[in-house]
Amino acid sequence: MTTDPPTDGKIELAPGIRVPEAALSFTFVSSGGPGGQNVNKRATKAELRIPLHAIPLHGAAKDRLVEFSGRRLSDAGELVITADEHRSQGQNRSACLERLRELLIHAMAVPKRRRKTRPSKGSVERRIEGKKRRADTKRRRGTSGED
Repeated sequence: MTTDPPTDGKIELAPGIRVPEAALSFTFVSSGGPGGQNVNKRATKAELRIPLHAIPLHGAAKDRLVEFSGRRLSDAGELVITADEHRSQGQNRSACLERLRELLIHAMAVPKRRRKTRPSKGSVERRIEGKKRRADTKRRRGTSGED
C-alpha cells in the first residue's frame, strides 16, 4: 500500500518551491496549429498566470526570475506562460507548468562568479617569440632588392 504525500492545497513547481493552487490561474482559448477541424471547436491553448509575489523566492533569485521572464512578465506583475503545441488542454497545461518549472530552476541557480586571471610570464614570452618568428618569415618573403 502506497501513501500519497499530504495535500495541503499547494503545488510543487520546482524543488523546494510550493505555491497555493489558487495562485495559479489557467485560461484556455482557441489555438492555431495542429488539430484539423478540431482546432475550430476546442479551446486547447493554455495560458498560465501566476503573480510574482506568490512565488517564494529570495531576493537575488527573484531578481533573476524577473530578468529571465522578459516579455512574459505583465504590467500587473504576473508571469504569463502559454503553450499551444499539443491538441489537448491537459498536455498544454502540463507544458505550461514544465516551462514555469524550468524558468524557476534556471532562476534559482546561482551564477558562478568570474575570477580574473592573467596569462603566465612563460605564455606571454612564447606568444611574443611566435610573433617574432612569423614576422621574420614574412620579412624574408619580400623582394630581394633586385629593382
